[in-house]
Formats: sequence, C-alpha cells, structure tokens
Amino acid sequence: MASNADILAFQGGLKGAPSDASPFKRPLALAAPPHAWLILIALAFALAWFGNIGYRKLVKADEGRYAEIPREMVASGDWLTPRLNGFKYFEKPALQYWATAAAFSAFGLRDWAARLWPALTGFLGVLLVWLIGNRAFGPPVGLASAAVLASSGIYAFVGHFLTLDMGVSVFMSATVLFCMMGQRDGTSPRAERNWMLAAWAAAALAMLSKGLIGIVLPGAAFVAYVLLARDWRRFARLHWLPGLALFLLIAAPWFIAVSLANQEFFHFFFIHEHFERFLTKQHGRYQPFWYFVPVLALGATPWLFSLAAGFANACKGKAVYVAPEVKLSRMRSFNSERFLALWCAVVFLFFSASDSKLGSYILPLFPAAALLTGLQLRRASRGGMALQAAFAMLLGAAACALAPRLTGFAEPSLPAELLANYVPWVIAAGAALALGGAAAAWAAWRGLGLASLLLLAAGALGFVQLAINGHESLSPLYSAYDVAQKIKPALRPDTPVYTVNTFDHTLPYYLGRTVTMVGYTDELTVAVGWEPGKFLPDLAAFQRRWAADRDAWAVFAPSDFAALAPALKATMDVVAQDPRRVIVRKKAA
Repeated sequence: MASNADILAFQGGLKGAPSDASPFKRPLALAAPPHAWLILIALAFALAWFGNIGYRKLVKADEGRYAEIPREMVASGDWLTPRLNGFKYFEKPALQYWATAAAFSAFGLRDWAARLWPALTGFLGVLLVWLIGNRAFGPPVGLASAAVLASSGIYAFVGHFLTLDMGVSVFMSATVLFCMMGQRDGTSPRAERNWMLAAWAAAALAMLSKGLIGIVLPGAAFVAYVLLARDWRRFARLHWLPGLALFLLIAAPWFIAVSLANQEFFHFFFIHEHFERFLTKQHGRYQPFWYFVPVLALGATPWLFSLAAGFANACKGKAVYVAPEVKLSRMRSFNSERFLALWCAVVFLFFSASDSKLGSYILPLFPAAALLTGLQLRRASRGGMALQAAFAMLLGAAACALAPRLTGFAEPSLPAELLANYVPWVIAAGAALALGGAAAAWAAWRGLGLASLLLLAAGALGFVQLAINGHESLSPLYSAYDVAQKIKPALRPDTPVYTVNTFDHTLPYYLGRTVTMVGYTDELTVAVGWEPGKFLPDLAAFQRRWAADRDAWAVFAPSDFAALAPALKATMDVVAQDPRRVIVRKKAA
C-alpha cells in the first residue's frame, strides 16, 4: 500500500517540480510510483516481453542448434550427454538444454517453448535489477534501472533470440549483485551470509550455463576491487566453506557424471572450448581489440549518454542523490558503484582481449551498467533527459528514412522481394522509437520524470520487438521450416535425409529427427572424429549410399546441385528449391 508521501512524491514527478533554475537545468524529478502503478507497469512489461517469443520461426545457426539438442534429449531420454544431429556436443554445459527439454516435455515442440528460457531469464534479470536497485540505492533507482535494461538494444534482442548468452549473463550478474549486497558495510551477519550463499549458488548456475566464465569473471572483478581498494578483509566475508560446498553441490554432479560417461568430454570442454577458444583464432571469430566499442554503443541505445555519465561518476566516486534512509550505507568503505563499474570493465576488457569475439559476449555487463544508468537518471536534469530522448527520436526517424534502401542489399541468395517485405517492419520500428523519443523529450522538458523514462523505454523496446518480428519475412532463407513442411508428409521414420555439403541447424528440429551430413562437418569436426560412422565424407560415399537406398531425400546448396545434376538427375526428382537450397527425392524404381 502506497503511503501519502509516496503518492505526493509521485504526483509531483508527474506534474513537474517547481524550480527557480532555468528549464534546461531543472531536475528531472524522477519519483517512485505507488504500488498500484508498479503492478500495472510490471504487467504491461510482461505482456510486451513474452508476447512475441513464438511469432518467428527458429533460424540458423544458434536457434536451430539450441532447440535441436534439447529435442534429442527428450527423444532419446538421455539427459546426460548432449547431442546435436546425433553427434556428441560438448561445447557448452547442460543447464539450458535441460530447461528447454523440460519446456518441450511440458508444452510440446513449439518455437515459443524453445525460446522460453532466454526470455524467462531475461525477464528475471530485469526484475533482479529492479530489486537490487531499490535495496541498494533506494527507489526509484530500481524502476529506472529495470526500464533501462529492458529497453537496451542488445539486452532486448538477446532476450528474444535462442542462444545461451542471456542465461549465463543473468546468473553472472546475480552473482555480482548478490556479492555486492553481501559486502556492503552495515549488512547484518545473517544477511551477509545469505547474500553470499546466493552469490555462490548463482555462480554455480552460471557455470552450468556456459562454463568456467561463470565463476572466473565474477571472481576476477572481486579480486580486482579488493586490490584497488586494498581492502583485504573482503576476502574473509566470502563465506568460503559453505559457499564452495554449495557451489560444488550444484555445479559438480553433471560435470563428473558426463566425464565418467564420455572420456572425450574433459579435454574438449575444459581445454579446447575454454583455453584454445580464448587464445586462438580457430573458431573464426577474430575481431580487432576495439570490436566491442561499437557493440557497446549500439547495445546501450537509447541510454548511452546516461550510461557513460554514470560509469564516469562511479569511477570518480562522485556522489549522487540518495534517499536519507540509505545515505549512510554510501558513506561506508565498500563502494557499490565502483564495484559495478569495475565489473563492467572486467567483462569488457576480458572479451576484448580474446581472439574469439561475438557481440553478445559482453551482455553480462549490461545489468550492472543499467544500475549505474539508473543512478545517473535520478540526478539528471530535464534538459539532459530531453536531449537523450531527442537523439533517440532522430535515430528512429533515420531508420524510417533509410528502410526503403534495404532492397539495395539484394543478391541472388537474398531476393529483393523478401527484403521489400521487411521494409514496413523497419519503418514501424523506427516510428516506435521516434514517437517514444519525441514523447519522452516533451515529458522531460515538462519535468514529468517517470513518464519520460517509461515513454523512452517503451519506444526503444518497441523498436527492437518490431525489428525482430519483421525478420520473420526473411525466414524462408534462414529457417528450414518450409523445407521440412515439404518433406515431412512423405517421410517415413526409416527414410534417410542427406544434407550434401551444407547443414541447416534448424532442419533436424523441424523434421523431428536427425539427418545424415555429407562432406561438410560445420562445427562438428571433432565430434565426427569420435563417431565417423554417422557421417559421409564425400560425394562418392553419398552416391554409393544413394544408389543403395530404396527411398531417400537430399538437400543441396544450389551451386553444388548445378554441378552434380548431370550425374545424379536420372536418380532424383526436384521437389522444391529456393535461393539457398534444392530439395530432391529419389525417383521410384
């Protein structure tokens, strides 16, 4: 129940606070809303966040891969050894596979069930920032930070795309934030112990999500803080004995069991996938050291300016306004803002130093960055917020203006007509950002702090959601759904399906069965070496197998099929083709 003081403060934020300063420099008057408004905001956000996770078909490669592995778990009943297209797949641990397999078991093989785990963990990450922001810094920092995180471009995108990055990012962020709460001076011994045990448990879940980084990166940030602050007593407050026991109890059983069942696991997972991936370019993801600078800038849109100011203030130790009841905690020795800033720096520098880079790798820094941004927004001026919102408005208008030029990127494998279908979605996305930015700028100038914040967040989230939804117009190129619909009606369980010199990760998922790979190993080169009998090494082997089959299907890349057609056309009928594949069936004898 909101108190009268809360309601008066909220109404003041809506109506604008009087000030004798110039309109540009007047404070934004960001006030915490009453509980009834919080419930409405949370429900609206939940609807916007989860409403479209089943709208699009799964696309290659990540979405197909991380749906197919759980599908095979359910089909085989083996939840210990992950497999992709029948081959052992040890690149990542099993937590997300289990969660998705459980969703498939409960709801069936549905695309929204495949995306449920990243969407759910992303949603929980927003709630986590809301909770910690209020507990550590006082309202309305929690709401401001949650709005920033939910509408940051990269966070909103990854939360609606099937990869492992959202889960591990949220669990690592929980580790860092729980540790921060446990280390704050003035925390009671019982609360300190509970927060630290929660941090150890979150680190275990992070390790089960994506490996050693789940514990190594939070540990590195903590050590770096202790060294910089020369505050050695922090080590004694980690609750090592119960913490490590809890960590091992959660994380160790699967690693032990899968190692005992598969002698290949230990070297491949811990040596190949951690040290060799980080230190070498063998995964083909080499980018320059500065690669994540534009990723961070785009990923933080539309909050980049506030994030930069909040990070700078945290590094300098510059105080921000806090509620009287929490002001004392900021005067003690543990500096929460600096700890958050240091975590952001550790994540950014660690992956920048790696020779294997993907844009989503720096996602773990965004929850902490959102908290720094929320702190900055509480001290923001009307003019500063209005300028930030106006910049978002210009970006949205630019997206609208440039959208029709997308058709200029057409090529044989990316037809202009499909790009033309995507153009209206990009225009709608740009319009959402432009309108949200314009409304937020107006509200900020009027001193309507909460309204300005939520309008800009809504416009930014709408931009991402509409752009993602529109990608469905390109799904015939990036998803095997349509191919599977052509094959499945006539496909018997014992009929082989070959993919010749190509492999679409979504094909096994949409067929509901594995396929036989020919000549192209993709990421399964090492796994094929473990089980070579499941793979055909070349076209000669394929032709021998094809000749022996009574009924069979095959998928070719168009260029390969054109070269092979003279030798094979007498034995196969072309069932369908598109710019990226040709689907054939063996002719009846």
